[in-house]
Amino acid sequence: MRPIQIVGSVVPLLALLFVPVADSQPAAPMRGFSATGASLQRETEQKFRAVAKPENLREYVRAISAEPHHAGSPGSRRVADYVLERFKSFGLDARIEEFEALMPYPTERSLELIAPERYTATLKEPAVADDPDSADAGQLPTFNAYSADGDVTGDLVYVNYGTPDDYEELARLGVDVKGKIVIARYGRSWRGIKPKVAYEHGAIGCIIYSDPRDDGFYPGDTYPKGAYRPDQGVQRGSVMDMPIHPGDPLSPGRGADPGTVNAADRASSDVILKIPVLPISYGDALPLLRNLGGPVAPADWRGSLPITYHVGGGPAKVHLKLAFEWKVRPLYNVIARIPGSAWPDEWIIQGNHHDAWVNGASDPTSGNAALIETARGFGELLKTGWKPKRTIVLASWDGEEWGLLGSTEWAEKHAAELTKSAVAYINSDSSGPGWLGASGSHSLQALVNEVARDIDDPKRPGKTLAAASLDRDVSQEKTELGKALLRKRGDKPIDALGSGSDYTAFIDHLQIASLDLGFGGEGGGGVYHSIYDSFYWYTHFSDKDFAYGATLSRTIGTVILRLANADVLPFEFTATARTLRGYVDEIDKARKEIADAPAIDLAPIRTALDRLDKAAAAYNKAASGDRATALPADKLAELNRLLYTSERAFRHEAGLPRRPWFKHLAYAPGFYTGYGVKTLPGIREGIEQKQWDEARAFVPIVAKAIDALASQVDRARSVIR
Repeated sequence: MRPIQIVGSVVPLLALLFVPVADSQPAAPMRGFSATGASLQRETEQKFRAVAKPENLREYVRAISAEPHHAGSPGSRRVADYVLERFKSFGLDARIEEFEALMPYPTERSLELIAPERYTATLKEPAVADDPDSADAGQLPTFNAYSADGDVTGDLVYVNYGTPDDYEELARLGVDVKGKIVIARYGRSWRGIKPKVAYEHGAIGCIIYSDPRDDGFYPGDTYPKGAYRPDQGVQRGSVMDMPIHPGDPLSPGRGADPGTVNAADRASSDVILKIPVLPISYGDALPLLRNLGGPVAPADWRGSLPITYHVGGGPAKVHLKLAFEWKVRPLYNVIARIPGSAWPDEWIIQGNHHDAWVNGASDPTSGNAALIETARGFGELLKTGWKPKRTIVLASWDGEEWGLLGSTEWAEKHAAELTKSAVAYINSDSSGPGWLGASGSHSLQALVNEVARDIDDPKRPGKTLAAASLDRDVSQEKTELGKALLRKRGDKPIDALGSGSDYTAFIDHLQIASLDLGFGGEGGGGVYHSIYDSFYWYTHFSDKDFAYGATLSRTIGTVILRLANADVLPFEFTATARTLRGYVDEIDKARKEIADAPAIDLAPIRTALDRLDKAAAAYNKAASGDRATALPADKLAELNRLLYTSERAFRHEAGLPRRPWFKHLAYAPGFYTGYGVKTLPGIREGIEQKQWDEARAFVPIVAKAIDALASQVDRARSVIR
């Protein structure tokens, strides 16, 4: 599971004018290392990067995706044991840490069109002759996890992508969904938002289908001829209300150890949906949509099915019936540790999940295979006598697809230790061919760029990952001014994190600096969360030779090595200040575009950002050269503690409005976007939802957090002097 879109996080292009020019300049020293230390570090990294072999990743993906392995199943335990055996064979200290969570499996699913004609949905993905795994036994049927049980009949209404804006358009068309069943197409927002908004508008059921315009025959040939979703392909997935909280629905805020969750308590959960929800194929959707009357759908609501799209309601009437076995099931997190030699109580954590909805060659095994190969690389270094200065923790999480279950339970259980010791969390998920993508804490932006300049692109000879990314960005920019600005930029801005993968508990709940790294953007596909996400599909339509998987291992492993071995942790804060200023400008502009919006004084935040700008610049000057790395051990420990706890300055103990589990003031998944990020969410979402007092209330809270960060950066500078 990976974020679909980024909302409210783009720094305006003109901000690039303020990025120092880096072209034609000598390579900068390695951040956080003395000249001698940097030379030794580069030797270590070269040895590490030489280990990764595409053929190894191919074998990991083949073995793990050979059978379905959804969370709570014997297949999930099989994969956990496989990863554990690999870790141990590399010489790592590893074990399975077990949790549990409420995970409902479907026992009954039916969908019928009962008027004006009759049609019974197949709700079945057919096997493909070319793909032997598509006929595997033990596949989970097509369903949405954490849907409510239900037996409902009602007129059908087409709601486009099912976002709040779509319901405003329906109101303009005079269409009400109260007492009706809605059908929405996948896309634009996370799937769980669609039934959530439908319920808020009075709908009694929700159907979600994949329109071929988005991931079927419109963008390309369908599977097995091409990479895209065939007419009976279905996207499974969780609809848990994760913007409230992820993890086990019955134990928010505490780790769900075995024996501590009671399925009978599910009525108390605020993240299990109140109406039945079912995903279907566009083959099953066609008869339903074809029988809709009412107004013709707006132009941008129309997909690629051979019909005139109407919104209803009626005359199409459907009967939807769902039932589930609500049962607590096990989670198997595989955890490996490499103890630090100098600062063992400072942890660098990397994670990728191992559970899939079915076979999951792409999601998540492509990323999990890279994690395994990274572990092998560290094992090879250990054989040479190398030891990291800080402790490295590698985690293969379970239950991510259901709602970030395994990582959230682990983070909640170990919250006190993580708050004290976690330096950074680095996440990966599914990965494919293309370019390096990076999202995360902007204090780590400089580190990501530095690493990207040091690693070769696997398919573009003579180009580093950074150079290849720049070439692509320039080719996509339409204006000459934009192209010129891109060519002059120094560090490439990274995106902000919303939700949708296992970094969520670390950054949003515990305020641990985090990154999400992966490759993509070349080619496409439409087998996400279907039986067709298989080894055959991946080796024919994705990273066919596993070159990008090996490069992902090299990239993340290098990031970990820099963090684990640096004398001074490579945090940098000018990017944080610049990015936050961009968010403030966005919010101010958005408010002014709302006709009835009252004034909201953002000056306190701008004043705090001025101070952070100065503190960051002063810290950079003080930390340059060897002065910081030459500090005595006690001063280095003090300095590094100030650096790695800097993200904690954004912690708001009371949490965000209507969702106290989310405590980060700068980043959060949108309440009505799900995966997509909302930056400075207390203010931004207050304005978007016209909660003006709420938005105003968060201005001094955010300003105080930024001011606290500036003070912490100042203290870090003073340690160096």
